[in-house]
Amino acid sequence: MPEQQIQSRRWHACEADETLRELESSAAGLSRQSVEERLARHGANRLEEAKPASVLQRLLRHLNNVLLYVLIAAAVVTGLMGHWVDTFVILVVVVLNVAIGFVQEGKAEKALQAIRHLLAPHAVVLREGRQQDVDAAELVPGDVVLLASGDSLPADVRLLQARNLRIDEAALTGESVPVDKQVEAVADDASIGDRLCMGYAGTLVTQGQARAVVVATGAATEIGRIGRMLESVEQGTTPLLRKMEEFGRIQTLVILATSALLFLFGTLVRGMGTGEMFIAAVGLAVAAIPEGLPAIMTITLAIGVQRMATRSAVIRRLPAVETLGSVTVICSDKTGTLTRNEMTVQEVICAGQSLEVEGAGYAPQGALSVDGAAIEPAALLARSPALSALMHAAALCNDASLHENEQQWTLAGDPTEGALLTLAMKAGLSPTNLHVDRPRLDVIPFESEHRFMATLHATDDGSEVLVKGAPERILAMCANQMMVDGEERPLELELWHEKVEAQAQAGRRVLALARRRLPGNKDMLEHADVASALTLLGLVAIIDPPREEAIRAVAQCRAAGIRVVMITGDHGVTASAIARQLGMGDRIQAITGPQLEHMDEATMRRAVAEARVFARASPEHKLRLVRALQANGDVVAMTGDGVNDAPALKQADVGVAMGMKGTEAAKQAGAIVLADDNFASIAHAVEEGRTVYDNLRKTVTFLLPINGGESLSLLLAVLLGIALPITPVQVLWVNMVSSVALAMVLAFEPTEADVMQRPPRRPDEPMLSRFVIWRIFFVSALFLAGIFGMYQWMLSQGATVEAARTVAVNTLVCMEVFYLFSVRYLKAPSFTREGVKGTPRVLVAVFGVFALQLLFTYAPFMQSLFESEALSLFTGLVVVLAGLAVLVILEIEKALLRRLGLGL
Repeated sequence: MPEQQIQSRRWHACEADETLRELESSAAGLSRQSVEERLARHGANRLEEAKPASVLQRLLRHLNNVLLYVLIAAAVVTGLMGHWVDTFVILVVVVLNVAIGFVQEGKAEKALQAIRHLLAPHAVVLREGRQQDVDAAELVPGDVVLLASGDSLPADVRLLQARNLRIDEAALTGESVPVDKQVEAVADDASIGDRLCMGYAGTLVTQGQARAVVVATGAATEIGRIGRMLESVEQGTTPLLRKMEEFGRIQTLVILATSALLFLFGTLVRGMGTGEMFIAAVGLAVAAIPEGLPAIMTITLAIGVQRMATRSAVIRRLPAVETLGSVTVICSDKTGTLTRNEMTVQEVICAGQSLEVEGAGYAPQGALSVDGAAIEPAALLARSPALSALMHAAALCNDASLHENEQQWTLAGDPTEGALLTLAMKAGLSPTNLHVDRPRLDVIPFESEHRFMATLHATDDGSEVLVKGAPERILAMCANQMMVDGEERPLELELWHEKVEAQAQAGRRVLALARRRLPGNKDMLEHADVASALTLLGLVAIIDPPREEAIRAVAQCRAAGIRVVMITGDHGVTASAIARQLGMGDRIQAITGPQLEHMDEATMRRAVAEARVFARASPEHKLRLVRALQANGDVVAMTGDGVNDAPALKQADVGVAMGMKGTEAAKQAGAIVLADDNFASIAHAVEEGRTVYDNLRKTVTFLLPINGGESLSLLLAVLLGIALPITPVQVLWVNMVSSVALAMVLAFEPTEADVMQRPPRRPDEPMLSRFVIWRIFFVSALFLAGIFGMYQWMLSQGATVEAARTVAVNTLVCMEVFYLFSVRYLKAPSFTREGVKGTPRVLVAVFGVFALQLLFTYAPFMQSLFESEALSLFTGLVVVLAGLAVLVILEIEKALLRRLGLGL
């Protein structure tokens, strides 16, 4: 069969014998010659590795950044001026920025490698009728493989025979429990999670045995297809980087144009010397470039990383910190993220009575109530023989065990059986004691063919069979039902089917429990003993309940204007029920994978704008959903733990992988890894992301007016044809020492109280909003007035140019200090106890800058280096008053803006 035809064939819709014929194979396997021919045709059963970019290519990619161009230009300027220390410092910042990006990119490339390691290294195969253990890389389509519990599937296979087979496909489908497999074909349009006759590479056999024929190897497998999708996903840039790149380009053009015009004006209009005007133009460029901004931006993001780490969110790529702050949609997996990933019985239904069960998880803690009234377990079992019999059956017809370790309950065995065991313990029963009092004599284990489990136990007057399984199967085997008082009556079949349907509509998994008394001392159990004449004890309704903290986090996200969308591989009814319990909405209707298949891109964009739940979603569906949301203008955070999630995690603006149960492929594709797999940690991370953006905006709002004031002072001096009030080297001193030291403390500012009550920032909102632009021009004008005014005042007092420049520099730094107290609260007043007191870091930075300025003004070596002079105490007081005036004026401006109702 041609390779393309093999890859495109929908094997789940073919019968087992038809599959063997199509693949030109047999139950005895392939011949050696056939294997060699197919290996040459299809290639080895491994995923090809793409040729990685060279080290030089990666370095050049990270140098291609406008902000770095600005820094390099600043380094060149300071080098031309002979200030090699400043040149070295700026170049160190450039190298650090490139190094961080270089290292982070290397980590991201590991995502594809992690997927390649999922293929099993060995496989048991039948060839020419003989069983062989071969390297999985040697498998070819048509090979017949043998599978047993604990095996990792080596390729995509079509089942030929299966006995009690369960496969954990969570990495591919997100299904919360292992899937019972069958040999019978399924519908042609069945999603991956519903292809019960198939097994996929990288999934795990948790129970049973099987014989299967290989239908796809290497890149043709589902895992391989996901790998190709992952390769094709372009790593997008973040909103912050886009804004800073745009800002850097505009700033560079403005600086270069202004410096050129200034040089031409001075030489052509003022008739000043070329050398003198070159120094002035250089001074203007140095004054306008915020040399410390990229470094402070990196530090601010790094501090956000540290904060998030304390709240269980580990950041792999720095820009993701800020991106979280602009997220408009969070696409979350269900199992283990929004839910506990611990099956829990929530209701027990007997004939004539319903019992509500509180608590979640495997800890046997939670009240039992009837009609809303709590009741003691002992009293409940004494009053209701039906409930008592059901609880005993739940504990005895069970192969699971629960263990308590440091107040944590862990399960060994099937999650559903763990839920039944917990239920029995909540009712006051001890499974250990029960097994001693009523030892198991025989068992019919659960098998997918008959869909029930039965155990035989000795009783005082004979023996008893206890049965649990799928309700439709158990009901067909029952003749009677046990009433609350213990009386047995004929089974009301239609009524029980209605109860099963009602629980299914609530998204709960339903199990039925039954028993049968057997005469004599029977110690062997046969299928005939349970085929009929059972007495139904009742139903148990089980669900993987939502986390309490996830419910609160969803509410918090909604208050913050963030839409939460559930994308899961689970069934639509279950997903919709969990979504309602999480508070995602009242009338939620899941859109399923097959429905998505028939949607074009325009229809999908409309669907994602309104829908809250997408069920039975394949990797392609998840990727298309993320792209549709992004096409609608949303900033998307995507959570995931499986290989199937990796392409969508990489495509999303922020990929959030699960740290506890996530696959390595998901962790490598994600920008963030949650240490506790908890949705609430995402909400905390969003809060920290918004705080980081607030602090970045405060930093920009702080630094740019300082540079603006310096630039305007130099520009005005040239236009007036007078000496510069501040020299270029003095500008560098201010920019690289006091400005950076003061701006850095803004990175540590705490979260503002209303941060999670604001709507998300628009993705296209510029970093320089109208308010920030206004503040830059307004404060730049204040700084110009202070610098130029104090410089001219000193000259009018008969001071030397050096002394006047010393006053101008100290005035600039003093205004920075008072402006820092103002900018910490962009809207709120700063004349409060907290505002004046600041934070410890603010006060340390202020005193540090004060000490440095004393050195600048009075230390002889600094005076010779920067041409500064000592100042009198009176002059120092005037400088402080000039700085205080800036704070007072800005507080008046804030009050006016608040009164006029003008926001940010």
